[in-house]
Amino acid sequence: MSNKPDSRGSEGPNVDVIIVGSGAGALMAAVRAADLGLKPLVVEKAALIGGTSAISGGGIWIPCNDDQAQAGVRDTLEDAFRYVRTCAKGLASDDRILAYVETARLMARYLGSIGVPYRCMPLYADYYPSLPGARPGGRTMDPADFDAASLGLEGLAQMRPGNPGQALFGRINLNSFDAHTILSQGPGSVSVVLKNILRYATDLRWRLKTSKDRRMTGGQALVAGLLRAARQRQIPIWVDSPLQSLLTQEGRVAGAVIHHRGQDVRIVAKRGVVLAAGGFERNQDMRNQYLPKPTDARWTATPLDGNTGDAIRAGAAVGGTLHIMDLSWGVPTVNVPGEEKFRGVFVERSLPGCLVVNALGQRFVDESGPYPEFQQAMIANHQATGGAIPAWIVFDGRFRARYPMGPLLPTSLMPDRKVPQAWWDSVVWTAPTLEALATRIGVDPQGLRNSADRIAAFARTGKDEDFDRGGNVFDRYYGDVTVKPNPNLAPLSQAPFYAMQLWPGDIGTKGGLLTDRDARVLDAQGVVIPGLYCVGNNSASVMGPAYPGAGSTLGPAMTFAYRAASHLAGQPLPLERLDLLAG
Repeated sequence: MSNKPDSRGSEGPNVDVIIVGSGAGALMAAVRAADLGLKPLVVEKAALIGGTSAISGGGIWIPCNDDQAQAGVRDTLEDAFRYVRTCAKGLASDDRILAYVETARLMARYLGSIGVPYRCMPLYADYYPSLPGARPGGRTMDPADFDAASLGLEGLAQMRPGNPGQALFGRINLNSFDAHTILSQGPGSVSVVLKNILRYATDLRWRLKTSKDRRMTGGQALVAGLLRAARQRQIPIWVDSPLQSLLTQEGRVAGAVIHHRGQDVRIVAKRGVVLAAGGFERNQDMRNQYLPKPTDARWTATPLDGNTGDAIRAGAAVGGTLHIMDLSWGVPTVNVPGEEKFRGVFVERSLPGCLVVNALGQRFVDESGPYPEFQQAMIANHQATGGAIPAWIVFDGRFRARYPMGPLLPTSLMPDRKVPQAWWDSVVWTAPTLEALATRIGVDPQGLRNSADRIAAFARTGKDEDFDRGGNVFDRYYGDVTVKPNPNLAPLSQAPFYAMQLWPGDIGTKGGLLTDRDARVLDAQGVVIPGLYCVGNNSASVMGPAYPGAGSTLGPAMTFAYRAASHLAGQPLPLERLDLLAG
């Protein structure tokens, strides 16, 4: 590193901290820094604010959160630490894990205090319910609905739009509780659909202003709430302003060069720089260098105009160590014509009456399992058989009538005649028999028939003897409660039959700059690089190779942003349960 700040470019504003990125972690760092008396500047490469956070489900994984008691959930810090430590498999330091599980509830409490309240989901299980310390529900939290009017049309115009897959007809927003009731066919599922349609249609005063739903949910609610808090604190946010390089002086990071309004601007930051600009999943060269093969940036479900690893490379250029670069937050995706990015298939796989096969017609994974493991199974099976990329999710007429699948709504809302013509034989394939369908999609017909026959037998007994689908509380969360004895299993017996291609996509990469418990970047010797902090998918995940529960990306992103802001302000948060590290 050089001994004086880079002299390129014009001089920028006088700030205490530069925050690169505008997702949940970045905005949390900015708001918290401002509340601690610092002067932050947020710089965003894209034209819109919110990054991947804005198109996410908005969930955060918060053990021992304040909402658990009233939901009847009992949790302990010891169990949370043991669970994450087991999940991380030695790829995250114990003190960093402890910092997360201790501080997460404080961060969630702070979110509520700044107008972004969350509530726990008592029935949403941890993703690995058989591991020690896991809980059958209550650690994942969902953002409360947000009234878009309180941000205003100007603020809405600055935000990245949400994911159409999380809204009815791509427009009417649903929160996680609504989605669970509808998908699981629970009591009141029809009324939930009708109430949301009626709510949207009758909000006439808002309809005259915009077609966007007044009720913001998920990642839209989270980013809107944080953006409102940032605007209330008059925090400057520069869009269309990519990071060019970091400035260094006497062994510390002292600022950054930002391309803003057509020129490079040299900005000195008195306290430091926080990198919070996402991973590298949109950078094909970096994918080729680090991720398992095959790998393709087109398969990802994240925005096209970001997550190219710029901030990761900038941190590495000043000595930051890279860690777990071969890992991603995997999810199977589908390609929908006309949409800018592939769409994640998160929960529909859990519903009964579908199965997933490779080109041999063979199942190779628990269809209802966590989506990162699903993606990893696709890659592993493809490496073994050459036939799992793409894989095929196959379902029958009964499934088609009752449930959504990717962009397809149930036939009551989207009969086959209303399916866009461009989707046939590109998004969805159909045939009158399983064998004919197999021939159309290039899958072995006898293999598919054998797999369907086995699923039918398992549906009768309630026990999947191959992959134990529906054998744990996580699988069953998005099962159909009306289907017995196993809510995740039903035969594929009703014609016609359908299939969709699945690709091994992701919602971000896991690898990045290695950090300590206060989000400070470490060099190759494990020594802190003064003035440089990193959170979110810019940093190597505290969860290691695993996905402990829904919200394991945003939860750590905002928690370590909260800790980073405290450290930048000279008020570092101590670890309280050091006894757990001794164990």
